[in-house]
Amino acid sequence: MQSAWLVNAWAILAAFGTYFCMYMYRKPFTVAAFKQEDLAQGFGGDWDQKAVLVSAQVIGYLVSKLVGIRVVSEAGPERRAWTILMLILAALGSLFLFAVVPSPWHVVCMFLNGLPLGIVFGLVLGSLEGRRLTEALAAGLCASFILAGGVAKTVGQQVMDTTQQRLGWNLAESERWMPFLSGLLFFLPICFFLWMLHQIPPPTLLDQTVRSPREPMRKEDRWYIVRTYAWGIGAIAGMYFIVSILRSFRDDFAREILTGLGAKIQSSDYASIDFWVMLVATIANASAVLVKDNRQALRLAFATCTVGFLLILLSVLGHRFWMEISPMGLMVCIGAGLYLPYVAVHTTVFERIIACTRDRANVGFMMYVADSVGYFGYAILILSKNFFLGSIPETSFASVFLTTCLLGSIGSILFVAIASRSFDRLEVKQ
Repeated sequence: MQSAWLVNAWAILAAFGTYFCMYMYRKPFTVAAFKQEDLAQGFGGDWDQKAVLVSAQVIGYLVSKLVGIRVVSEAGPERRAWTILMLILAALGSLFLFAVVPSPWHVVCMFLNGLPLGIVFGLVLGSLEGRRLTEALAAGLCASFILAGGVAKTVGQQVMDTTQQRLGWNLAESERWMPFLSGLLFFLPICFFLWMLHQIPPPTLLDQTVRSPREPMRKEDRWYIVRTYAWGIGAIAGMYFIVSILRSFRDDFAREILTGLGAKIQSSDYASIDFWVMLVATIANASAVLVKDNRQALRLAFATCTVGFLLILLSVLGHRFWMEISPMGLMVCIGAGLYLPYVAVHTTVFERIIACTRDRANVGFMMYVADSVGYFGYAILILSKNFFLGSIPETSFASVFLTTCLLGSIGSILFVAIASRSFDRLEVKQ
């Protein structure tokens, strides 16, 4: 692959396909209600089974992010694809166990499912960073998880419908086997995309001149980055903490939120909502590739984050006080508002910080520091649902989500202002 456009097209397709398929091992189970089994015998008390399963997976994902701070930052290009394949096989095996082990031990299987999957994103991103078109490539990667969240729910719902109608399974059987069967459908496709990922050539000398070389990090490199940019990275992590909570809340409980808003849901609605969110977030953030000056591109990224949070504020306030927005329209607006800053961090913020400073660093390391903070917050939120939100009806559940979006947006704008101020004084090195 000698042509630059062919290399970039190949890279974006490989990254998009790999991570899109990965979501089919993580998200389809969230479309099920999981009200058929009683967890009280295993845990005692009145437990919301779906919240427990989501909690277990998120905790596994959180542990994976913490481990990934080292694993991703040290991973070389020659072993990324093979490592991802092993992680996918481990996730698929955990979903098979989820289908066959008795309750409540199936909860442990969902923890084991999250454990390998949290490392995949950083390994894929490592093949894209440090290039002149990194923002466009990373935006394509981010488009995969924006779109895949809705598609995974659609796939999960269709698998359940098919197993009940054609195989005569009851709802409980269908819900238990659905995650494994959904993942199995995408095993050959992900193998193909991993082969493509393995073929991506390293950044050219011109890429390294414009954006700086990206090498595996040592322990002392990681500590240097944390000490030097503590305030700025801390503010980004604070913003990311809020966005991760709201984004995951919206994704994992989309059915409950839409029902609470009065929507009548069809399986295709999830994919339709996230398609428009993907379009807005990826096009807006991919455009940063047109800005050659690294400092100006960083300022643009922070401005994009602020616009996203303002969109959430206006949508929620408008819905409550001065205009009628359909449930689907409101979910699109909130989704776009959340994914504008979420994608900006993935595509531009850390990429351009490293390009400015030319420190020995990689985006994967910085992303996993922020991700660890974000998923820690979401794990706390999901666990608290069992104690504080379990008895709230779905109509009130939607109201709680909208209030959280309102407050979270205000807090996030403050964090963005701190981060922007901190990194605006960076010394740009050539």
